[in-house]
Amino acid sequence: MKRAHGFTLIELAIVLVIITILVGGLAGPLSAQIQARRVAETQRTLDEAREAIIGYAMTHRTTLGRPYLPCPDTDGDGRENRDPGGACELSYGHFPWVDLGSAQHDAWGNRLRYVVEAGLAHRSTGFSGATLVPDPPTSGWKQIAGASGCATIDVAAGVPFVLISHGANGWGALNVSGATLAAPASADEQENLGIDNGCYVARAPGKPGDPAGEFDDQLGWLAFGVLVSRACPAGCP
Repeated sequence: MKRAHGFTLIELAIVLVIITILVGGLAGPLSAQIQARRVAETQRTLDEAREAIIGYAMTHRTTLGRPYLPCPDTDGDGRENRDPGGACELSYGHFPWVDLGSAQHDAWGNRLRYVVEAGLAHRSTGFSGATLVPDPPTSGWKQIAGASGCATIDVAAGVPFVLISHGANGWGALNVSGATLAAPASADEQENLGIDNGCYVARAPGKPGDPAGEFDDQLGWLAFGVLVSRACPAGCP
């Protein structure tokens, strides 16, 4: 009569060690894939928000027939905040997703920041390709650089609006529950907090401890010439 042989404790321990090694080896690549998918999803959200802003400009006109941009949401209800005279209450805040019918948040559940050139969002002035407020069109508008301070404008100069996702770390972001997350320590991420100083940062991601500082923000914007051509295909008055 043959005796049944089971696994010894040593054999079971070896199997568990092998499984742990395999799982540990897969965890890193899987986490990186999830992160990459969220980055790509957020980029699509930024692109959709940008298209929604263009769509708004195409359908909203001043009494002179000029298009104007949406104002930021400054109280967290998803709607733009505009004073009775037609000006934005603030030129910075969050993307008015309810009014524009676009995504509420990025892939990490945080609201998109939105900063706009105030003159282009005024309901009485608007913009055109010929007569602009201010003039020239890109003077003093939003600047995007590879480092805080915008000493060198090496990404984009004079853009009419900027959309910002605060990335995976979410530092400084307003989440969908209405809570504001801790402010970032990185100077580059602090620059993107949305207070309208005219300077914003777009660069390669950086981990905590990197020489340039931690950074995982994603930005969206549009050149003014493209905005005019999209908002007024036949020309603005």
